Amino acid sequence: MEPVTPQTDVRRSLVTESRKAALAAAFTMLLWSSSFVAIRELGEVFSPATMALLRLAVAAAALSVFVLLRRGQPIRLSRKSFGLIAAYGVLWLGAYSVALNAGELHVDAGTAALLVNVAPLLVAFGAGLFLGEGFPKPLLIGAAVSFGGVALIAAGSSGRSDWIGVVLCLLAAVLYAAGVLIQKLAMRHTSDGLVITWLGCVIATVALLPWLPALIAELRTASAGAVLAGVYLGVAPTALGFSTWAYALKRTDAGKLSTSSYAVPALSVVLSWLLLSETPSIYGFVGGAVCLIGVAISRRRPR
Repeated sequence: MEPVTPQTDVRRSLVTESRKAALAAAFTMLLWSSSFVAIRELGEVFSPATMALLRLAVAAAALSVFVLLRRGQPIRLSRKSFGLIAAYGVLWLGAYSVALNAGELHVDAGTAALLVNVAPLLVAFGAGLFLGEGFPKPLLIGAAVSFGGVALIAAGSSGRSDWIGVVLCLLAAVLYAAGVLIQKLAMRHTSDGLVITWLGCVIATVALLPWLPALIAELRTASAGAVLAGVYLGVAPTALGFSTWAYALKRTDAGKLSTSSYAVPALSVVLSWLLLSETPSIYGFVGGAVCLIGVAISRRRPR
């Protein structure tokens, strides 16, 4: 039996924090995968920018409630940290959402998943170059395996693809990667993931306010179900999903955590099968399994 020492307590605490971060990441991936299904349905009702504005406005309102309930905990941010949060909000929460919404109008879900999931590779290498996280062998192997799984899922998709959609999805991937790296930098100045997510949503909402008249017009003709789906996008994948992501990112390397998002296409295949009655091909089943294997490899800790 291992004797209890201060070093043992520290080691156990780190393992506990790592497990909590892994659970938070898994919850985030489940919520983010559901957003692909909702976006696909809402694309016929809302335009890309108005859908993003609705999603972010709801998320900002929901997170504001939690921030207001935290009485006695003042928010202190330096000018540098506020600038980083603003850049994260505009690039990832705002511009990424618009680019992804627009891209899914031109390419099928499988192709969109392949193109957007170039982002974890960009994050992994960006974190190694700019954040000093290095290039662990399990991360590189896991990223390559998972990317192969995403490619298999895309190979089984049956929709059309055009260059506009390809460019928009690749743009979304670049914005995603830039947002993660900037958010990780912001967390070196403030450890409050809730505040970072809340301010990011507020700033992104303000940036999209020019589309408010168009959103009001589209809400007048939208069904109650479409409006509820938009509210779901704001509350679950955005407010909750990005908050649990921030919790995990504070406790995990950016490159390692981003590789976990390769599980999103696999989960999206299952959810679209259950919710939209879209039967996945053999490529979807095999590709999903390969994605999850790659995530497991990437999260292995070197001895």
